Amino acid sequence: MQLTVIPYTLHFKQPAGTSRGVYTEHKVWFLRMQDDRGRIGWGEVAPLPNLSCDDVPDFESVLHDVASNFNGTIDYERLRNFPSILFGLECAQMACNEFDAIDMSTPFATGADGIKINGLVWMGSFEEMSARVDEKLRQGFSCIKIKIGAIDFEKEYELLQLVRQRFPSDKITIRVDANGGFTPADAPQKLERLARLDIHSIEQPIRAGQWAKMAELCRTSPIKIALDEELIGVNDTARKIELLDTVKPQYIILKPTLHGGLRGCNEWIRLARERGIGFWATSALESNIGLLYIALWAATLGVDIPQGLGTGALYTNNIDLPLQVVGEKLWLKPLTDYDFSRFFKGMEQLG
Repeated sequence: MQLTVIPYTLHFKQPAGTSRGVYTEHKVWFLRMQDDRGRIGWGEVAPLPNLSCDDVPDFESVLHDVASNFNGTIDYERLRNFPSILFGLECAQMACNEFDAIDMSTPFATGADGIKINGLVWMGSFEEMSARVDEKLRQGFSCIKIKIGAIDFEKEYELLQLVRQRFPSDKITIRVDANGGFTPADAPQKLERLARLDIHSIEQPIRAGQWAKMAELCRTSPIKIALDEELIGVNDTARKIELLDTVKPQYIILKPTLHGGLRGCNEWIRLARERGIGFWATSALESNIGLLYIALWAATLGVDIPQGLGTGALYTNNIDLPLQVVGEKLWLKPLTDYDFSRFFKGMEQLG
C-alpha cells in the first residue's frame, strides 16, 4: 500500500468573504493511494484556516507521517481530531476499492437525477450581494443561502426584504448563515425581525462554545436554528450527545472535512435522528475531488431538502470531474460501467 501526499493551491475566481475574513486561495493536499493490486484512488485533505479543528501548526507533518506509515487501515482513534485527514483517507480508500463501500445505485450516482442544492450568495457589499442574488434566481434556484454578518445588518436586512418582496416563501426559500456574527444580546431582536421575512433557518447565529445561550435561542427563536461551527472539534461520542441534548437545535449541518469525516458525520446523523433533529450535508470549499465524494455520500442519506453542494465552481484551477450544476441541481455525468479511473482523468500529472 502506497500513499502519496500532493500539495495543491486552489485559487478563487473572486474573493470569498466570510465573517472571519476573505479567502483568495485555499491550500489543500491530494492523497494518491495505490494498493498491492495496482488500483489507484484519490482523496482530498482540505482544512480551512482559522476554522477547522485540525488547523494546527504541525498539521502537514502529521499528514506526512500518516502517509508514510499507512498500512491500509484508517486509525480513527489517532486521527479523531484531524477530520480533514480522515475524510481524505476515507475517500482515497473508497475509490481504491472501486466505491464498494457506498451505494452507487442512487439516482445521482447513476446520472438519472441531480441533487437539489441551495444557491450560495457570498458576503460582499450591498451591490455585490444584490447582484449575486439576482444571478442565483436567474439560474433557477428555489432555495438560496445568504451569508450575513459582513456588512451592516440593516443593509443585509434591506437586501432580504427586497428578495422577499419579489418572491414569496412559496416561490423562494431563504436560508441565512450568520457564521456566529450575532451577539447573545442582539440575537433575539434580529431573529424576530428576520422571522417577518419567512426565513427558513439561520446557521450559527452566535459564535460557537456558548451552549447555554445557544440553547436559549433554539428554545425561543421564531426561526429554526442550524448548528454548523458548533460541531467543529466535538469529536467524541459522549460530547456529541451532550451537545445535542443541551442545545436541542432544529438542524445540524454536516461537513465531512470539518465534522469527523464520513464516519463522524454518520454518527452525528444517527444521534440527530434519535432526537428528531433534522440535518443536511454541505461541502466546505473542497475542490471537485472532495465535492464528488460528499455528493455521492449525501445522495444516500434520504434527505429531500436542498443540500449545500455547489461550491465546486468557485475556483479558476479546479480539478476537472464530470460534475455540473444545471438549474438548481448538482449532476454527475454517468460513466459507462463505472470506469473509475476516468473519474480522476488528469490527476496523475499532479503526482
